[in-house]
Amino acid sequence: MLPAGYLYKRVVAAPEWLAAAPGTDVYSLSGCVSEDFADYIPYWRHNGYWLFDAPDIIETLAAEKAIDLSGLTLFYYEVFEQQFDEETRVWTPFEAETSFPTAVQPPSGARLEGYDVVTFYAGSSPECSPLSCNGLAAEACANRHCLLDSLERAKSALEEGVFDGSEPGPFRIFAVHTLPDRSPTKTHPQGGTTA
Repeated sequence: MLPAGYLYKRVVAAPEWLAAAPGTDVYSLSGCVSEDFADYIPYWRHNGYWLFDAPDIIETLAAEKAIDLSGLTLFYYEVFEQQFDEETRVWTPFEAETSFPTAVQPPSGARLEGYDVVTFYAGSSPECSPLSCNGLAAEACANRHCLLDSLERAKSALEEGVFDGSEPGPFRIFAVHTLPDRSPTKTHPQGGTTA
């Protein structure tokens, strides 16, 4: 797994249509259910994985743009270095986009929550997480965060066709970590922050 970056997200409970167990929430990388902290791509502060190299970069951006981070969850992601094509049934290597510098600062104290399978049809930013976006969590035996419990399970689910026909691929696997010891600052409309 390669360091991919950080993202603040608004974690929500699993919608009823997911038919998930009570108490399930959505830790997916996709912003379709649990939204990203902002539509951040137009600010061009992201790295070659379309995430952020460090939490401070997000927090500085939020302060500049008066984006409130309070109540959000900070995630750290690692990515499996190969992607899966459902049509050819082949794993192929990929790299971070070289037009953006990538120098991810891995955290200490991160807690692994599970593995997400994410589509990259356009080959740039993360698109859909079919476990939550397409309701595959139950079929794939996802955990209470709509994630798979191991890299091996994520790979085998792809190879067995669990994700076939859900969204256009290729599919990439991300390890999803939380950083429980880090709480965001609240950003005021004037651009200042407070703990």
